[in-house]
Amino acid sequence: EEGRRRLAFDELIDLQLIVIRARLLAKRALKEVRFVVKKELTTALKGALPFELTRGQKRAIREITDDMAASEHMHRLLMGDVGTGKTVVALFAMLLAVENDHQAAFMAPTELLAEQHAATLARLTAPLGLVPEGLLGRLSAGEKTAVRRRIAQGGARIIVGTHALIEGTTAFHRLGLVVIDEQHRFGVEQRAALIEKGRTPDVLLLSATPIPRTLALTLYGDLDLSVLTERPAGRGPVATGVRAGAERQRVFAFLKEQALAGRQAYVVYPVIEESERLDVRAASTMAAELGRRLAPVTVGLVHGRMKAEERDRVMRAFRDGGVGVLVATTVVEVGIDVPNATVMVIEHAERFGLAHLHQLRGRVGRGSEASHCILLTDEGAALSRLRRFARVTDGFRIAELDLKERGVGELAGARQSGGLVLRFADLVRDGDLTETARRVAARILETDPTLSAPEHETLRKRIERRYE
Repeated sequence: EEGRRRLAFDELIDLQLIVIRARLLAKRALKEVRFVVKKELTTALKGALPFELTRGQKRAIREITDDMAASEHMHRLLMGDVGTGKTVVALFAMLLAVENDHQAAFMAPTELLAEQHAATLARLTAPLGLVPEGLLGRLSAGEKTAVRRRIAQGGARIIVGTHALIEGTTAFHRLGLVVIDEQHRFGVEQRAALIEKGRTPDVLLLSATPIPRTLALTLYGDLDLSVLTERPAGRGPVATGVRAGAERQRVFAFLKEQALAGRQAYVVYPVIEESERLDVRAASTMAAELGRRLAPVTVGLVHGRMKAEERDRVMRAFRDGGVGVLVATTVVEVGIDVPNATVMVIEHAERFGLAHLHQLRGRVGRGSEASHCILLTDEGAALSRLRRFARVTDGFRIAELDLKERGVGELAGARQSGGLVLRFADLVRDGDLTETARRVAARILETDPTLSAPEHETLRKRIERRYE
């Protein structure tokens, strides 16, 4: 074990030297503008908010504001559990850019999410007389041209969109801040393309996939980290129950009772590539059966083999209340916010990782009504694992359990580039080593940022070998 930890330490030092160096380089390019805290729009927003900010939100806003007022670039990741209020924090940053006569762009991974963010931001900025612009796929060609013209001329100050924001035809007037939601769903190139639309904008990345801090330091060591843990007041808790397959009929009777009382519900099926056809068929069969059993409640179906427009149409109908129960394969995990949805039924729950179950559970409990997440399984052996999950509500704690169970490779949001080549280090067990390696690497780079000193030659060669 001692020998393994010694080799692991070398690996972690090399990794930390790479990520910390990337961060120093990113910050070194001087930015054009140091934002000045004018307290015009930001104070107005604070006064207009219909709720009190949590302690974590206030701390994150302070950290972001300090970064934006500094002479170095902001490169910050705001990591928050499901429903901890990241959008509001991002809005404070966007308003700081706008107060300083710059534009702020908010990029989301899907059309529906971009629409939802545009609506949320419009609601929050209405009292300030600001109207965010949406550059969305459903706009007509003429409308898109008009929005692009307003962006290029500077009339649009807060702009929300999908990757349409990075297309060649979109030019910004003075882009000062880039916010990227669910950042792990974008490739590194896509993030860079948006950042390059400005001269040197500050960057804020958002993620709703909580990961343990030691792991975040390793995966995202090139970013500063802000973390949100507590949920805002007024969001109801979600009661989680585990039921064996024999109780399925009772679960659907409860679902019917809730649907007839005007609440909405999700029924989620797992889909795995090897058995995709069968999985999609099971979900379709269930949608048809529920349609009969729950009449007159409308039942909708979304799955990954549908055309994107059709899927969006059903999701919008669910969001707007036209569909009462949504049967879905796991395409609903992130994003859509339906406060009236109070029941989440997860079929074959044993086939999901814990972090994934937690993301799905986060789709309910977004309004003030009591909400329920029911895990169904036909496998007796899975009951104790699922009951353990049901007792834990903290996403960061669940991420740790998930990590122990499945290892880093499976982790939602782990770096796509596959840059983690660790043969000896185990990020779950070696948290203390990661922290030490980070401190040592930072000390080395402080005195020798390019590792060109003779005493660091072996280090430099080792890194070049390990990370081409």
